[in-house]
Amino acid sequence: MAGVNPTAGSGLNSVPAPGKQTVSSAYVDLRDEGWAQQYLPDLMEQEAEVFGNRTISGFLSQVGAEEAMASDQVLWSEQGRLHIKESVTITTASSGLCTTSAAHSIRVGDTVVLHGLTGTGDGDTIKGYVSAVPSTTTFNVLPYTQATLATSSLFADADTATVFVYGSEYAKGVEGRDEGLEPGFKSFENKPIIIKDKYEVSGSDASAIGWIEVSGEDGQNGYLWYLKASGDTMSRFTDYCEMAMIEGELNSNSSTAPAGTEGLFAAIKNRGHYTAGIDGSSVSDDLDSFDFILKKFDAQGAIEENMMFVNRDVSLAIDDMLASMNSYGGSGTSYGVFNNSEDMALNLGFSGFRRGSYDFYKSDWKYLNDAQTRGALNGEDVRGVFVPAGVSSVYDQMLGKNMKRPFLHVRFRASQTESRKMKTWVTGSVGAVSSDLDAMEVNYLSERCLITQGANNFMLLTD
Repeated sequence: MAGVNPTAGSGLNSVPAPGKQTVSSAYVDLRDEGWAQQYLPDLMEQEAEVFGNRTISGFLSQVGAEEAMASDQVLWSEQGRLHIKESVTITTASSGLCTTSAAHSIRVGDTVVLHGLTGTGDGDTIKGYVSAVPSTTTFNVLPYTQATLATSSLFADADTATVFVYGSEYAKGVEGRDEGLEPGFKSFENKPIIIKDKYEVSGSDASAIGWIEVSGEDGQNGYLWYLKASGDTMSRFTDYCEMAMIEGELNSNSSTAPAGTEGLFAAIKNRGHYTAGIDGSSVSDDLDSFDFILKKFDAQGAIEENMMFVNRDVSLAIDDMLASMNSYGGSGTSYGVFNNSEDMALNLGFSGFRRGSYDFYKSDWKYLNDAQTRGALNGEDVRGVFVPAGVSSVYDQMLGKNMKRPFLHVRFRASQTESRKMKTWVTGSVGAVSSDLDAMEVNYLSERCLITQGANNFMLLTD
């Protein structure tokens, strides 16, 4: 197969995409074409499904959940860091005066580790005692092993360093802390959007019997052409509901466009991680990319089990990487999130492997491969996403308590009398008459938003 370069025929993908309106050319007229001949043509009644299963939804159902809401806004808070770390500039090395760019949480009596980043002390590490806190952006460090930070030219003025607290120390008979620490947290919000679509067919066309057998939802086949179009509209709308949750953007510039909503990609770019690694250029590069990802996860929530939803190029690159080592990956396979059942994982389209202390489950994401969606971009911009498995504990300001939820879940508007999760209604004079319109209109509506909790545990593979 080396050197094979497939060439597309002139009629490839010649099947037209859906148009904006229902027109007469979309229906079979018995007076046209072969039907006017003396002999009837040999009919192939079954519609050819040349694009297979054309829907791309299903991603959120695998990794998330759905929950009702009754407001125009969702608010939630996420835990802050437990320990204290500051980036500082050494203002005066002789007195150990360190300055931060914003208010710090370091207190008198803290014992700290100071590691030089740039300047004379680049790469040096020293432990010290916080003797004074002159202001909210300064503190003094007295090193344990030498007189001052400047001794032996270890650190100099204007050097930068990282400082973290590892404990505290007090002499006998000395009073304790003068002040406590409040736990830090961040508050986030998202807003639902209203998604709509409509299918319309005239009363005359609705009463016509088609001649092509078509496949409907859930394996229900039929011969009415307008039902085929209605089924396609419903399938497309279902896809749009998921795509909007993935691609959504909040409106921060336009004064005329709707408010928007924060989708998965936007949430990860704003609050998570992204990398251009795992590009298939070489096995070592791919393995190094995974090691880079592990280090990022170590610095965050350290969620050990992660789902990978990737496009074709990344999927093959990972397969090649694993195959170059052995058929089971670097440290053996693991399917912990699937009750360690390989059959269950494979039935869901996942393959698993372990690197370090992390388990990864890889699955092709049709949305990134489909030629009518992200697949049309040839993997540019987004090539895959790492989604942590399990649940996160967050404080829900609407409910007033801590809740455990999947990292991804969809909120939809609903009340005791109205659910807008997936709403459909029919108007017109076809069937049950609701107006004098000589047509049937099928209306579709959903009002929803995606909640991406703990986006710092997600990783986006970019170009």
